[in-house]
Amino acid sequence: MAQDSWPSPDHNDRAVTDSEYEQVAAYFSGDGVYGDPTQPAVVTAGAGRTVAIRANTAGSLRGHAWTSGTSTVTLTVAANTSGQTRVDRVVLRLDRSDWTVRAVVKQGTPGAGPPTLTTGAGFNTFEVLLANVTILNGAGTVTVARAERYVGSRIRPATSAANSDPNPQLGDVTWETDTRRLRLYDGTSKHSIYSDSGIISVNSPLAAWSNEVQSVIEERNGIVCCRFGSFQRAAGGLSAGTESRLPVLIPAAYRHPNRDQYGIAIVGSSACRFIVHAASTDRPGQVWLVNHPNISSGAFLLPVSGMSWVVS
Repeated sequence: MAQDSWPSPDHNDRAVTDSEYEQVAAYFSGDGVYGDPTQPAVVTAGAGRTVAIRANTAGSLRGHAWTSGTSTVTLTVAANTSGQTRVDRVVLRLDRSDWTVRAVVKQGTPGAGPPTLTTGAGFNTFEVLLANVTILNGAGTVTVARAERYVGSRIRPATSAANSDPNPQLGDVTWETDTRRLRLYDGTSKHSIYSDSGIISVNSPLAAWSNEVQSVIEERNGIVCCRFGSFQRAAGGLSAGTESRLPVLIPAAYRHPNRDQYGIAIVGSSACRFIVHAASTDRPGQVWLVNHPNISSGAFLLPVSGMSWVVS
C-alpha cells in the first residue's frame, strides 16, 4: 500500500472517516475525564442499585469529546444473586460501531474481582475507568470506590521566573529551559523531579582560612550533595568557643530554605562542629565553625564526610 495522509485533497477529496479521525486525534488529549482528584467524585452511589454520574463532567476518549450533560446521569447496576460478591466497573466507553462515548456499567464476574478494561486499536470498544462498584450477594444497594482516570497535563517549556507560569494547575509538569529542571506542581508548590547541576565549586576565599582541597556541591532531582574539602588556619590561632567563618559559600539556589545543616570535622585529634546556614538565616549559605578546641595557626580542619539536604 502506498503512503497516504489526511486530511488532504488527494485523500478521499478531504473527507475523513471516523477511524481515520481517531488516528489523528487520539494524541490530541489524554484519555479520561478533565479535572483532578481534589474535585468531587465523578461517580457516587445512587438510590438502591444505582450509581450517579456527576453533572457537568467532561472528558475525552481517543480524541472524542464527552460530557455528562447538565444533570446527574443515573445508571442501574444489575442484581447479584450469585452467592458471592461481585465487583463491577463504571467506565467511559468509546463504541467504535457508532463512535459515541458513554459512561456505562461494565459487569464483573462474581468472586472473580473487577472486569478487565478493553483498550487498544483492535477492539470494538475503548474504555477508561471511572469507579469500582461492589455489590454484595442479594444487596439492594452498592458501594462505590472512586477511581477516575484523568486526562492530565502535558509537559510545557517555561523558565524559572515566577511570571513564566503564573497559574499552574495540579499535576502540571514544566521543563525550565534556563535551569534545565523538570518540575511538578503538586497544587501548592513546584518540586524538581529531574535536575542535574553538575559539579559546582563552592570555595569562597577568606583571610582566616585557606582552601587546601576544593569544596564542591552537586544537585540532583532536588537533593544537594556537598563534599567539603580541607581548610588550613591562616590568620593566627583561634581560641575555643570563638565562631569562625569557613571559606565556603553555598549559592542561593542550593541553600535549604529554612533548616541549618550540621557537620563534623576533625582538627588534630579533636572533633569540631560546623553549621551550613539556611537561606532564611542572617548568614544565608555561609559555613561557620562553632564548636572546637583551641586551633593554632597552620592547623588543618578536615570535614569527616559529605552532607546532603533538600532544596525543593
